[in-house]
This record gives sequence, structure tokens and C-alpha cells, in this order.
Amino acid sequence: MSVKVKGKYVVGFDGLDHEIITDGEVVYEKDTILYVGKHYEGPVDQVIDMGNAVICPGFIDMNALGDIDHDAIHLEAYPDVQASLRPSEAYYDKGPHELMLPEEEAFKSLYAYAQLILSGVTTAMPITSIYYKECAETYEEAVAAVHNAGRLGLRLYMGPSYESGLNVVRADGSMYVRFNEEKGRAGLERAIRFVETFDGAYDGLIRGCLKPERIELQTEENLVNTKAAAQRLGCPIKLHAAQSRFEYDYIKVRTGRSPVRYLYDLGFLGERTGIPHCHVTAGSRWGDPEDGDDVALLSETGTTVIQCPVVFGRTGMYLDSFARYARRHVNLALGTDTFPTDFFQNIRTASMFSRMVEGSAVGSTYADIYRAATLGGARFLGRDDLGRLCPGAKADMIAVDLDSFHMGAIDDPIRTMFMVGSRTDVKLSIINGRVVMKDQKLIGIDMEELKEKGQRYYDKMKRGYLERDGFHLPEEQIFRTSYPIR
Repeated sequence: MSVKVKGKYVVGFDGLDHEIITDGEVVYEKDTILYVGKHYEGPVDQVIDMGNAVICPGFIDMNALGDIDHDAIHLEAYPDVQASLRPSEAYYDKGPHELMLPEEEAFKSLYAYAQLILSGVTTAMPITSIYYKECAETYEEAVAAVHNAGRLGLRLYMGPSYESGLNVVRADGSMYVRFNEEKGRAGLERAIRFVETFDGAYDGLIRGCLKPERIELQTEENLVNTKAAAQRLGCPIKLHAAQSRFEYDYIKVRTGRSPVRYLYDLGFLGERTGIPHCHVTAGSRWGDPEDGDDVALLSETGTTVIQCPVVFGRTGMYLDSFARYARRHVNLALGTDTFPTDFFQNIRTASMFSRMVEGSAVGSTYADIYRAATLGGARFLGRDDLGRLCPGAKADMIAVDLDSFHMGAIDDPIRTMFMVGSRTDVKLSIINGRVVMKDQKLIGIDMEELKEKGQRYYDKMKRGYLERDGFHLPEEQIFRTSYPIR
């Protein structure tokens, strides 16, 4: 079946970069785009006319929220409760257990992926919380995530995360890493088995990746073996690193090097390695100048930096800067990492932070950041058929409505939609040639039921903090309300 999608503006691809086509058309058959331009001469089976809208590549979210977000608990936590928000030594010593039931863990990805599609995400590499987990993701919840993505029609790069340790809090309030090397080895083997089993599932929508958790929670052995396994499997790696001062100092004490330099010396960096956040780097305002120039190492190896501006902007931290990394030929992708999974908000925030550092719009425009959210993500995945609208590319696209009054007067369509728009302005999502969302409704999904189950999950997750708190602070102190509740 051939389909023509029409709109006031189409963001096409000229072979090198995006371009804007007025009164444009995109024609696809099955899962592949046949034509992008103004006047398709051949017959089509169906026409979808979105009117005053931007038809553009969907967002590629390389650090997508894969569960129900805990950040509302953390983002305004006062210093007196920070230590209570991490697992205590006593909790760790009690032995292995999981807070959530298997059916609850299976549900969370359905909720999260529904949010992603409603936000215009067409390709995702998810991340889930480890705060309340025994040891990162189980194999079973990763399998459930695959089937949830297949049901919704989301393109997914997936593998169960794994770790060799956990950040725990001592009785004096200090934090350290408690290692269990055998769990790390078993986690990597579990992830390899998952990739071998599910890579290519759901007509190629599901692809494998390896996702070791944070760098400070990994042994050198597991990092080296992860890199070797990824090369053998031909899949990408995602590792959180250079994201906190605790981590930077911890790795420096352990290895004598910055986290990025340590990964470079291990041979871990490379074109199929993505590092979410990566802002606490030597040579930036957040790292130590005597430790060298980490951006040069990222550029040399072709490593992708996955910026997640909103989640770290809430803490007052940011990439130093997007424009500087791009000038030095570091591949940049974008991730949301938190709720809301809103790329409009993230692109605005990334542009704002970069301009604050640079003092200029050059290299920090909405168009620059959108390029990272599409072409940059595709480059990391090694996919020249994603992140662009052109013949031969996958039929992944969204339509952003410009007709609502709140959009105001339309200027350049890219500038207008990212200055004013939000996730709710995404009115159509097509992934792999399948319409998966229309008018903010998901095909075959009961949104009210998802909302109710999501709230129950969140409430249970929140109560779990009280069990993990080694200081036994009262509930009203840990979960301080914005104003007194009468």
C-alpha cells in the first residue's frame, strides 16, 4: 500500500543536511520512503493531508525514559534528605529482593513507550531507574519491553542493563560503591543472550544494544568484555559517564585519570559507543584542567555524546557547550531521560544553555540541536536510513501542528515549532510505515487505564524510599511538599 503525507512544510534531506520544502509531500510504500518533494506524479492508495503542519523526521531518543519517572522526588530535594534518597548499607546488607512485582516491571515500559510515541519519538534507546533495583534490569522485564514496543510500533534499541556494583550510603552520610563482580559478569552474559535472541524482532523494529550502567559501577574487566562483545555482535554500547562530580573523583582516585581518559585508555570509546551526559569532562568548567582535554579524545575516537539538557538543567549543570563539542567534531545526539519526554522542551533548553556559554546563537540554534536529535542519533546507530526524509529512508515521520492559536505568527517553521511548541502539538506519528498515533491517541491503547496503573506504580515506588533510607527520616521530611497541605 502506498501512502502520501502532505503538509504546509516538509523537512526533507538533500544528501547532506535537512532542507525545508513548502507545500511538500512524502510518499512511502510499506516501510520505505519513495519520494519527498512537491508534486508526486504517480498514483497512491491513501492520502493523509495534515494541512498547516510540519512533516519531519521523528525524534531519535538515545537516552529515553523506559519506566515511570522518579525525578519529581529528587529534583527539589533539600540537602538534609539527599543521603536518604539512596540505598543505605543496611538495606543492601539485608539481601536480594525486588521492590516491584514482575507484572509491575512488565507494565512500566508500556507506560513509558506510550509517552515516547505521543511525544514524537520514533526511535528510542531506553534507560530505567536503578534506585530501587537489586541489580539493574532483569531479563524478563527487558523481554516485556520488547513486546510492549512491538505492540505500540516503536523502533527500539534494547538490552537489559547491568552493573557490577551499587552506590550505597554509609551511616555517616558518605557514599561509596559496593561491588559484586559476579553479578556484573552474569549481567553482561544475560545482555549478550538477549541481543542474540531479539535482534531483528518485529520486522526489524527491535535491535540489540549493550547498556552497562554507570561507569563507577563497572569493573575494568566488565568494560573490556562489553566492548569485545559489542564488536562481535555488531551492536552499539551506551554507558553513562562523566555525569557527576562524585563519579569523576571516584574514577580519578581509582585510576588516576578522568572518566573519559580512563575509557579511552581501555579502548572502550569509538563510533558505536554513546556516552549520555558527558559534561563533567577534563577541560570543561566541571572537570579538572590538569587532567587534559577529554573533548579531543571524544572527537578522535568518533564517540557520541548524548546530551540530556532538561534533566541536568534541573540541577544547574549543562554541557560546556553544545556548540564547542560540535565545533570540535564530536557527534552529538539527544536524549530526554526524564518526564516529560518532550523534545521541544529539551531542544529549547539545550540551545539556551549553549548560548549562555557561547554568548552567540552560532552553533546553538534550534536547527543545530534538532540535527542532533535526528541525524546525530542516526549516525551513532550506524543508520543512514533513519533521522531523515528522503527516498530509501525508513518511513518514520511525525506531523507537528502549526494551526493552534498558541503557535502565534509563523516564522521559519523550525524556529516557530521549537520556540513555541510542545509534545502535544505532535498530531501524527508514522513508524516503519505504520500509523501508530493520530491526534494524540494511540491505536488500541486505553489511555485512562495506563494513567491509573502508572499512578499506582509511582506511589509504590515512592514508598520504597522509606524502606531504603538508613536515617529513618519522617515521610513528610523526605517528601516535602511545595506548600503546607491543609
